[in-house]
Amino acid sequence: MKEKLINFFTIFSIIFVIILLYSRYVGTRGLYVKEYTIQNNKVTDNFHGLKVVHISDLHYGKVINKKRVETLVEKINVLEPDLIFLTGDLLNNELDSKQQKELSSLLKLMDARLGKYAISGNHDVEFNYWEDIIAAGDFINLEEQHELVFSEKSNPIIIRGISSNLNSKETAHSKMIPFYEFLDENPELENELKILLIHEPDFIKDINHNLFDIILAGHSHNGQVKIPFMKPLILPIGAEKYYDEHYKIDNTDLYISSGIGNSYWNIRLFNRPSFNFYRIIK
Repeated sequence: MKEKLINFFTIFSIIFVIILLYSRYVGTRGLYVKEYTIQNNKVTDNFHGLKVVHISDLHYGKVINKKRVETLVEKINVLEPDLIFLTGDLLNNELDSKQQKELSSLLKLMDARLGKYAISGNHDVEFNYWEDIIAAGDFINLEEQHELVFSEKSNPIIIRGISSNLNSKETAHSKMIPFYEFLDENPELENELKILLIHEPDFIKDINHNLFDIILAGHSHNGQVKIPFMKPLILPIGAEKYYDEHYKIDNTDLYISSGIGNSYWNIRLFNRPSFNFYRIIK
């Protein structure tokens, strides 16, 4: 009996070490593109077939380096997107001035016909140069801002951004009040397609999500460690209710990126690095 127990724990230990090594050195590598078609009756002819790239959670400087972002740039530009959205946690570690310029230069190489927009994640707010990197990379900081995006000078789509809420002194609701007022003052925009960028998806409980047709988020990584048919083992605060790839909440589509980098643990299991690519159609 004792010998059987020893054999069992020996085999278990070997399997555990193999899984751990795989999760660290294989699961964190590669880059996949997850493609989705989003159909919405608010899409007008001028935006039918709109191509949107959604990247999130690079955690640059931890596992993700210059070479891996170069690969990301290549994969994005091949898709020829109309819009690129970055939903937070670009940064993870302290970067020196050379690394900051390096990252900005890489972001600048990403091409989008109608614009590139970013919001912060809970890690980004630790670094006062996050906005400088974004701006130098030709991304527009959309935190607590909204923009009307036009194509062919016809009906616009409306995009709104909200900063990280995890450690914010201001509530998600209060951040959104100016946008609610803007819509009240412009009732002619009621039937235009509206997209929200938010980092931590659980905070949509504090806002009027029904105003938006599409919400794009990050933070959860869809669970860095996933066991088939089970809830992910690692979920951060702010993504414990909404963590999977897609949810239909009333009439709103919520999409959550699985991210490209790693957060607190440098492992990924059954969840390879990826970014999302949406085709939005009538």
